[in-house]
Amino acid sequence: MSKKRYPRLFGILPFTGMLFLSGCDWTLLNPKGQVGIDERNLILIAFTLMLLVVVPVIIMALAFAWKYRASNKSATYAPEWAHSTKIEMVVWGIPLLIILALGTVTYVSTHHLDPYRPLDHEAKPVTIEVVSLDWKWVFIYPEQGIATVNKIVFPANTPVNFRITSDSVMNSFFIPALGGQIYAMAGMTTQLHLIANENGEFDGISANYSGAGFTGMKFKAVATSQADFDSWVNEVKGSSKTLDAATYDALVKPSENNPVELYASYAPNLFQTIVDKYEGMNPGKGHGEHKGETADMGGMDMSTHAAAGAEE
Repeated sequence: MSKKRYPRLFGILPFTGMLFLSGCDWTLLNPKGQVGIDERNLILIAFTLMLLVVVPVIIMALAFAWKYRASNKSATYAPEWAHSTKIEMVVWGIPLLIILALGTVTYVSTHHLDPYRPLDHEAKPVTIEVVSLDWKWVFIYPEQGIATVNKIVFPANTPVNFRITSDSVMNSFFIPALGGQIYAMAGMTTQLHLIANENGEFDGISANYSGAGFTGMKFKAVATSQADFDSWVNEVKGSSKTLDAATYDALVKPSENNPVELYASYAPNLFQTIVDKYEGMNPGKGHGEHKGETADMGGMDMSTHAAAGAEE
């Protein structure tokens, strides 16, 4: 298709694209958790600081082109001009100040938003252990003694401490509305600390391509009141399903678009056992770090986890 042949078409394409974008949910710029708000602010600050260079350059490019056009006979003509101290100070000084400001903000924010850093809050955190599979998410609540697939529920205005690993290829755990993103890797445990500032249902995704079922590897993150959270926990405990060895072995097999599953109990030490399966793949990890715990699924005690906190 030639631009000369269809000039108007090429002219309206950008505006057509903007119309499609108008229906997008700008989740990252409309976060529902304090971590997401801090990350959004960092994005906006960095964006603004960079605009301090970009906007003046665009304006000057247009202004100079207009002022020194061939038809403007009144413009200064200086073919021997080679240096200006004032211009040098501006073109070097202003970017340097912006880089210093951006570097300072980034350094402070990076440490403040460290995903391993627990959140300062008066409420007791809720711990959720996350296992990435092909292509679904398994969530374990060690303090409540329950487990789920593709759904988590937690109280709003309460820190949530995620411990994350993978029983498959590397994935990325991400709840855009709450902020943060961390990789899930076999044989390793990563951490992420989030909080929801209000009740709501948020989309969780895998942000790292992991194969054919990647697009369906989604889950729901529900922030609710403490009373509703306790009620939900009791509902899950009333389920007839348990995450025993046979059930987990079935979950490990690749499957797409898995429905939500609720398990009233699970095998003890399930999360750590999954991590230890791949201990040989992580030479830097001391073999005696988890002394006394089995390193493979075959050696795991498969009696169900009946009491809250029994895993630890």
